[in-house]
Amino acid sequence: MAKENGFIGSIDQGTTSTRFIIYDHDARAVASHQVEFTQFYPEAGWVEHDPMEILESVKVCIAKALDKATADGHNVDGGLKAIGLTDQRETTVVWSKSTGLPLHKAIVWMDARTSSICRRLEKELSGGRSHFVESCGLPISTYFSAMKLLWLMENVDDVKDAIKKGDAIFGTIDTWLIWNMTGGVNGGLHVTDVTNASRTMLMNLKTLNWDQDTLKTLGIPAEILPKIVSNSEVIGEICKGWPIPGIKIAGCLGDQHAAMLGQACRKGEAKSTYGTGAFILLNTGEVPIKSGHGLLTTLAYKLGPQAHTNYALEGSIAIAGAAVQWLRDSLGIIKSASEIEDLAAMVDSTGGVYFVPAFNGLFAPWWREDARGVCIGITRFTNKSHIARAVLESMCFQVKDVLDSMNKDAGEKGSLDNGKKEFLLRVDGGATANNLLMQIQADLMGSPVVRPVDIETTALGAAYAAGLAVGFWNEADIFESGEKAKNSKVFRPAMEEETRKKKVASWCKAVERTFDLADLSM
Repeated sequence: MAKENGFIGSIDQGTTSTRFIIYDHDARAVASHQVEFTQFYPEAGWVEHDPMEILESVKVCIAKALDKATADGHNVDGGLKAIGLTDQRETTVVWSKSTGLPLHKAIVWMDARTSSICRRLEKELSGGRSHFVESCGLPISTYFSAMKLLWLMENVDDVKDAIKKGDAIFGTIDTWLIWNMTGGVNGGLHVTDVTNASRTMLMNLKTLNWDQDTLKTLGIPAEILPKIVSNSEVIGEICKGWPIPGIKIAGCLGDQHAAMLGQACRKGEAKSTYGTGAFILLNTGEVPIKSGHGLLTTLAYKLGPQAHTNYALEGSIAIAGAAVQWLRDSLGIIKSASEIEDLAAMVDSTGGVYFVPAFNGLFAPWWREDARGVCIGITRFTNKSHIARAVLESMCFQVKDVLDSMNKDAGEKGSLDNGKKEFLLRVDGGATANNLLMQIQADLMGSPVVRPVDIETTALGAAYAAGLAVGFWNEADIFESGEKAKNSKVFRPAMEEETRKKKVASWCKAVERTFDLADLSM
């Protein structure tokens, strides 16, 4: 990258925490700050956030990161060119245009309260579960924003009343943040980007507009929806009252799409992000591929209003790192998430234990909302190290299931030729710091796993999008720089093929045991 003075900021608003990272022109993080916020569990299967707490967490992160950068001698105040934003997808907020206050807590992407609405629609609509797949690429599922919006419209009086009065507006977290950061009740911009919009079930994948037939079928008023923009363009300026007034918001992507850009995934290249869940995306180029194996058709990115659209196949796994948090917070087996690597490394196998974290059902490629978590193969020999290792393996087995489906759907497009005819999985996210987890992933896949030096590629992708929009970087800087790849860590499989096959067969048995368990008596 050519040297240029200045900085790009990136808001990374995740499921459990918010970060603000400041990058220089070499895409190096010069300062950052992170704040965790509360997750609420009002009933079994329900997960909520307080939108006001998220808003405050963003303000704090920006202010603290600026202070750190200044203390380290960086002139960020005079050199910040723009910021990008990346967010947890599908999480749904409805708020009042006149007061700026949320009309209910945000319903989080993994929340399963809408299962009865999904079942009702599957029965009522001619296409059943796949009724909207042709337009939006997504099945009817508790996962997506439209179902959460319907629940709010049907169950929350404040939402019903505000819609009748024309005072309600809807958005995912990106929309909520941008509206507030550009003025709120004083002219805040009501927008979303194509990647977040592609996860609502309401956007037509081909036109990149809200699908009128879908809105009519579901009874969702178009006037409450935000305007859809590309991932890389100047959206607006940050208003007074924020730590960086006047700075342009110039990039916006859903977190998994941002990670794809941060990993510089072009057509035929795949990445897996390990966070609360795990999300595997394969860039399929400029044509959306319909999945026959339980995957989602979605956007990869659109880097400018006139840029070509890149599409992707995605496999979403609801519980990955969240299973480690469960070991820590609910069972007390570990005191911190980082302890799991040493604990699991104390044994060289799970001792026949298989753990399937179907806490709120299973996402891709199974799509079973009636599934619940199981831990099988327990004997008197089993100890907490075996359980810990089984939790790590569960993350890797789920990723392998998705990649197998991708290869079936995308055929030759799903393989990346690195000169050795190998498929390489690019990985990122906090959990990838766990070397044992990465080695298990390579062993169970039977192919290499590549971890970049900077594993926080989600925030980097949002910074890239903003930097592109204001001319701070160009696409060659992002896609053609080989420097980052040189320093990547490669994990190669060391497991015998016969052992791998037996373990995969046992995993499939364990998954089948999770089905039809949602109605177990309390």
